[in-house]
Amino acid sequence: MVGDGGGLTAHLGGPPLEFETQEIRPGLSALRIDRSKALIEYLVVQAGVPAIAAFGPIARAFDSLASAAPAIREIVTIGKVLWEAKQDRWDLVVADGPPTGQMGSYLTAPATILELVPTGRIREQVAWMSADLANPEHCGLVLVSLAEELPVTETLETLAWLQEEHVVPPPLLVANRVLDRLAVPKSIPAGPVAEAARLHASLFEEQTRWMKPLKPDHRLPFQFGLFTAPEVTAHLADEVETW
Repeated sequence: MVGDGGGLTAHLGGPPLEFETQEIRPGLSALRIDRSKALIEYLVVQAGVPAIAAFGPIARAFDSLASAAPAIREIVTIGKVLWEAKQDRWDLVVADGPPTGQMGSYLTAPATILELVPTGRIREQVAWMSADLANPEHCGLVLVSLAEELPVTETLETLAWLQEEHVVPPPLLVANRVLDRLAVPKSIPAGPVAEAARLHASLFEEQTRWMKPLKPDHRLPFQFGLFTAPEVTAHLADEVETW
């Protein structure tokens, strides 16, 4: 999880996510990327910095560095994802990424560091990251958008940017919370039911209009009813399996 992990935790039905991997259920584990801890882990594993760096003033200094320096912030985050994907213990690594508008800085972080570092171990590692992101056998990107004006506009801008930059393979596009056409009789008695039907019809037409330029590969239905977050996840997982 790239971020605070709150939403993902609720949907997985597990405990709050930490930097250390937690098993949510058999065959499914999750963690939350903490940039300062990821930077310390990198320095300990790759650069031979003593593990004592994880404590005290040194840890606070790393936290400031990982949070304040944009290039460091993004490369540490995407690097942690790619490092976990490289490990033999996982069949598949899924990163719940940042909002669409912030995604570009993470995907271009390796290329940015390549321009800044002329030689050495760091350059070799970010070159590997950049190549791994662009390899369709190793990496895939899924863009998820609501069928609304602002999300669709941002998603289309991101698609255009991706086509120009070629930092990852062409993404899969998913429209989320999509309404079905509501079959209603021609005449409905006035009241809450009629108002709800008119609202549904209006939202359906609005979504249909924004779906045309979006052209999603798949759609996830809006989940009506009193579902808990894990129940919503289970329903959507069943839907994804049909793809």
